[in-house]
Amino acid sequence: MKRIGVWLIGALGSISVTVMLGAILLRKGLSPMTGMITASEPFSELGLFPVEAMEFGGCDIRSGRITEIANDLIRKTGGIDTSILGNIERELDLIQRNICRGTSFNCGKAIEGLSSISNANCNCVREEIDEIVRQINSFKESNELDKVVMVNLASTEPPLELTDVHYDPAALEYCLDKNLTDCLRASTIYTIAAIMSGCAYINFTPSNGALFPSLVKLAERKGIPVMGNDGKTGETLVKSALAPMFKYRNLEILSWEGFNILGNMDGQILDCEENRESKIRSKDSVLGKILGYSPHSQVHINYVPSLDDRKTAWDFVHFKGFLGAKMSLQFIWEGYDSILAAPLVLDLVRFAELAHTRGDGGLMPHLASYFKDPIGVDEHSLHTQFQMLLEYAGNPGKTRNKT
Repeated sequence: MKRIGVWLIGALGSISVTVMLGAILLRKGLSPMTGMITASEPFSELGLFPVEAMEFGGCDIRSGRITEIANDLIRKTGGIDTSILGNIERELDLIQRNICRGTSFNCGKAIEGLSSISNANCNCVREEIDEIVRQINSFKESNELDKVVMVNLASTEPPLELTDVHYDPAALEYCLDKNLTDCLRASTIYTIAAIMSGCAYINFTPSNGALFPSLVKLAERKGIPVMGNDGKTGETLVKSALAPMFKYRNLEILSWEGFNILGNMDGQILDCEENRESKIRSKDSVLGKILGYSPHSQVHINYVPSLDDRKTAWDFVHFKGFLGAKMSLQFIWEGYDSILAAPLVLDLVRFAELAHTRGDGGLMPHLASYFKDPIGVDEHSLHTQFQMLLEYAGNPGKTRNKT
């Protein structure tokens, strides 16, 4: 059997550790594949690479041991049997050998403040890219891997204001050659390193420095499958399912207010205004694209440390019906951030590996249902997005960009 590696950016974060934890438990037959779309029909017939056979590595700007992070996550979650860690400590320790230094290059003060390493000596973007490429190649060689899929699970960066550099690959190359760092983020460095290393790439974050148009064009040219942005796991998932209901019934949404509270590292970073802006842009764009008009809508995100990995969203939907009567709908979504995200990450790795094996390059629009802000896809209704995935399963070559 071929050997596939998964390179996780933010490898010591709660989502990454849950991804590794889940894959090992599946390998040992200690957990079902609940939450993984690829485990259901018709996707189970696609010949997707088995999760149980994946090898894991990655990088992080923080130091720490995966076993300790996993133990802390299991203890705080409360929904996972604490006895399982004793069965998988050895496997987690083996992954620890594959964890390298990451970069916080131009990520803003909130992320740089988390770092236990220094990028002070990094004066050259190309040197940073070369270092990530070296890490990936070392991971690939030492584990005798045939392919590697990179997944960005790092903290949300401040948004980039896109200019000509971000639309023209030649201008991007000039920017790299001249070391014009203001138009780049750490996520840009990771994406370029993935493409140079021949790795399929998934951006599960809202960070728009990861897959701006010139990077997508570069991936197309190199035949590398890519997709993002921002994994859709909670409030926005419900929005994309509920908003079409109002459209189908010709009910006018007047206001849709969303109040989010969350803990963990994600919440801590989003407590910073410039980082929170990236997340709000991603979450707040869904309604207008589904409804065809933009009601009054605001997304509020607040950090509550005591919640740990839990997140809660309360949404208030004010709408108008027949005879102008105003009515409302309210819902509360509660869940564990990492447990909601991890099965989607494993799904995305399997789909990305399949695309790469088939020689497909560029965007994977059939994966739109996995993202809040899917690149290259204007359709945001969850039902329609899922139909795109079903159509791909029935005819995998139909929605692809062949190089």
